[in-house]
Amino acid sequence: MWPEPRGPGAPDSEVGPTATRDKVGRGEAPAKAILLGEHAVVYGQPAIAVPLPQLRARVQARFDSKLDDLVIETPGKGQVISLRRDPRQPLALAASLACRTLGLTPSFLRLRLDSAVPIASGLGSGAAVSTAIMRALADLLGKALSPEQLSDLVYEVEKLHHGTPSGIDNTVVAHQQPVYFRKGEPAEFLQLPAPLLLLVADTGVSSVTREAVASLRRAREEDPEGVNRKLAAIGDLVGHAREALIAADWQELGHLLDANHAILAELRLSSPELERLIAAARGAGALGAKPTGAGRGGHAIALVTSESEASATLAMVDAGARRVTLCRVEP
Repeated sequence: MWPEPRGPGAPDSEVGPTATRDKVGRGEAPAKAILLGEHAVVYGQPAIAVPLPQLRARVQARFDSKLDDLVIETPGKGQVISLRRDPRQPLALAASLACRTLGLTPSFLRLRLDSAVPIASGLGSGAAVSTAIMRALADLLGKALSPEQLSDLVYEVEKLHHGTPSGIDNTVVAHQQPVYFRKGEPAEFLQLPAPLLLLVADTGVSSVTREAVASLRRAREEDPEGVNRKLAAIGDLVGHAREALIAADWQELGHLLDANHAILAELRLSSPELERLIAAARGAGALGAKPTGAGRGGHAIALVTSESEASATLAMVDAGARRVTLCRVEP
């Protein structure tokens, strides 16, 4: 049960020594890309994901003594989310979970969200926005939530987005580190010896995780042996990719991305738009390319070098990409 609000003066009575009525709390979090292993990770296989620092969600939080509610404003979309009106809306839930953990009354609060992470595109928008909201509320109080706390809280929000999430999105976004992940096991954070250059290309087609996951589940029910064999093959690729990342063997990693893409296509988790972007990137010098996330739309990723980045970008734009972002994952 929440503490009772204390009237217009409640904000001052709820805050720590560094928080005042005029303070602005700030939080941000990156998008993420799954390098290899999406879908297979739901069935116990490993996956590797990396943060995308160039695509970020940012939130500002402040007290508003005239507001007997917690509201989240999204100026880019003209949307206002009210915790009182819709407590199970995912962003409202993220805020309320953070308030509960921080011991903050979920009232007299106004949040502003600005996100460069596309929605329903396989880049972890839900996890990024939830993490940014929680960090902003903690910063408003002059406190901090650990990456482990954030990951656990964001996982609860991810259940609303995806039903039965693997946990990889909240892990990589909250920790902001490349991760080798297997559901139910401790995450292994990977140290890269050199920067990883990825082009992230938007097909312009929404990718609904629930639908893609349900499609694969039906296929597995119809042909359990065949689909399980493909999922295990993806798991083997992920193990090799872990070694390639640690060694900065980008040529080998590119081959592994291509092999993962081939299996995803066999599982009908690609799309004509993705195929065009992937073929264009490879033809322009990318070391490897594949869908990332749920597939059937959303984004393609292409592993490039500093020499091939410009030509691969132009090729993907010519092939229909709505936007191509160069993301640099630093050691």
